[in-house]
Amino acid sequence: MKKRRAAGFFWEFFKIGFCTFGGGWSIVAQIEKQYVRGQQLLTSQELLDLTSVGRSLPGVMITNVSFLFGYQVGGLACGFACVLGIAAPPLLILSAVTLGYQALQGNALMLSAMTGVRAAVVPIILSSAMALRKGAFSQPACYAVAAVAFVLSLVWDVGCIPLILFGMAAGVAMCEWRERKGEKPHGAA
Repeated sequence: MKKRRAAGFFWEFFKIGFCTFGGGWSIVAQIEKQYVRGQQLLTSQELLDLTSVGRSLPGVMITNVSFLFGYQVGGLACGFACVLGIAAPPLLILSAVTLGYQALQGNALMLSAMTGVRAAVVPIILSSAMALRKGAFSQPACYAVAAVAFVLSLVWDVGCIPLILFGMAAGVAMCEWRERKGEKPHGAA
């Protein structure tokens, strides 16, 4: 049964990896659509947590997220199956493109097609961001944290690690504030 489930996840992540252009965030959008809204294997909060951890770890964000997702829903075998499934299509496509690179280099039709693909990826990422918004902004103060992080990133070019540390510190401060007011911390039963 575990082998069958792992094989199923490999195939599903293979299809996601083969059909999703635009990098890790557009793949997160597909995971959100299929496993949060569709099969309901995760909540949007859990996907946000997995994405936050996956983005914070060394390596490629989407392989980290894929492994964490697979491990959470099906154990170690499913984690590895998801990573292999998500990584195989780009490797196959990149191998084919590399072999035909000289023929494609400077091809006006190919350059135009890639411009269209990049434009189509933006709404995919935005729709995922909107769907994940509820889990990310569980308290009004979260909007202020996001705004400050956005300004720090955009205006002062602050890197990911300081922004993540800032977010962690802000989350702890918000929890302490709520506890002092006598409220339950977010996520507490």
